[in-house]
Amino acid sequence: MQQQVYFEDFTVGEPLPPLTKPPIDKPQLVRYAGASGDFNPLHYMDEVGQMAGTGGVIAHGMLIMGFAGQAVTRWIPNRYLKRLAVRFVDITRPGDVITVSGKITEKRVEDGAGLVEGEVVAADQNGNVKLKGSFTASLPIKGS
Repeated sequence: MQQQVYFEDFTVGEPLPPLTKPPIDKPQLVRYAGASGDFNPLHYMDEVGQMAGTGGVIAHGMLIMGFAGQAVTRWIPNRYLKRLAVRFVDITRPGDVITVSGKITEKRVEDGAGLVEGEVVAADQNGNVKLKGSFTASLPIKGS
């Protein structure tokens, strides 16, 4: 169980603790296909990726978004997360090691709630950005 966090616990510019995932492999993509229902063969058959022009298998974008969500909710409990929005920047391939990082970009009190906004970035082992996003959390204010 996560420790209680408050609006006052965060500062603008504060970095999100980075989350690094193990290298993506094809069995993981097949398991994700089963969990998500996305059985597009582009995600597990090299020949389909070759025909599609991607050079082979590519990871599900939503898998990488899941990594971003995991990074944020390791820092800010899920019950406070109000919005997570991402934009996919580049494809992810088997063998890529994805690290999600981010920071707090804004804090404000609105209608009695402590709103914290932040940004997230998922990049591979070479620093190639795969996903950029933002989040909003509504946190309790101490003493409220």
